[in-house]
Amino acid sequence: MDPSPEFPEMMDTHQVANYLRVKERKVYELLKERRIPCTRVTGKWLFPKAEIDAWLKRNSASAVGDAHGGPAPMVVAGSHDPLLEWCLREAGGGLAMLPGSSSDGLARMAAGEAAVAGIHLLDPDSGGYNLPQVQQVLADRNVVLIEWAWRSQGLVVATGNPLAIRSVADLARSKARVVLRQDGAGSRALFERLLAEAGLAPAHIQAAGPPVRSETDVGLAILEGGADAGLAVGSVANSLRLGFVPLHRERFDLVIDRRAYFEPPVQTLLAFTRTAEFAARAEALGGYDISGIGSIRWNAS
Repeated sequence: MDPSPEFPEMMDTHQVANYLRVKERKVYELLKERRIPCTRVTGKWLFPKAEIDAWLKRNSASAVGDAHGGPAPMVVAGSHDPLLEWCLREAGGGLAMLPGSSSDGLARMAAGEAAVAGIHLLDPDSGGYNLPQVQQVLADRNVVLIEWAWRSQGLVVATGNPLAIRSVADLARSKARVVLRQDGAGSRALFERLLAEAGLAPAHIQAAGPPVRSETDVGLAILEGGADAGLAVGSVANSLRLGFVPLHRERFDLVIDRRAYFEPPVQTLLAFTRTAEFAARAEALGGYDISGIGSIRWNAS
């Protein structure tokens, strides 16, 4: 589609519906099904026009994914990470984002629906991250697992921590309204493990409405007064000027289709991670250790 003043580079829901010539209800259906490239800024869904154009092109082709013998679409699925989201936007290169959960990302990789997936899944047996799940779900796929960053996970709370929350156990004591992540999310699995270690069951926690789909959504729920606390990465608390109680250090990795790894979009992303601009952004967000970024954690071959 040709550029038009009517359609800016970052479209809202009404604009993207007009751009696609569908009703806004259809856009929300696509959002719910995680089938349309999008990002969320201060509680508002935005749609990068370049990614929408690429998405349209992919979905109009007759051979889209591995099921047809072709390359996987240049989509980054899986778990949400604020630094990765910013990097995809700033680096360019044509990678679209379909945010979901770590488990959803692995499923999309297995189905040939994504070239990259972000994951942070703790293995309860080994205490390690991501490798057992990748080997199980993608056993017959030609992929590589690389490190993205170590992240500080903890409880995001209101500014000043008015409920004096210092631990997971304090959530039950203070009867805090807790915003949860969706099933299949690495943060949800970690939260339930932390509850168990504190001798608590999910029923002991007061959920604040339905689960949300991203790290940023956790922070926004607290900022807007809909919740008192939620588990998320430290960068969310820093960017929204909220309180943060660090509880855990985790590794966030990228699973990449081997063929896609050598294609310009993925190489553009990886090259951008080696710039001073990227390092400055990671430091400004806070809660990231990017010293091992790009390290090969597993090679399917």
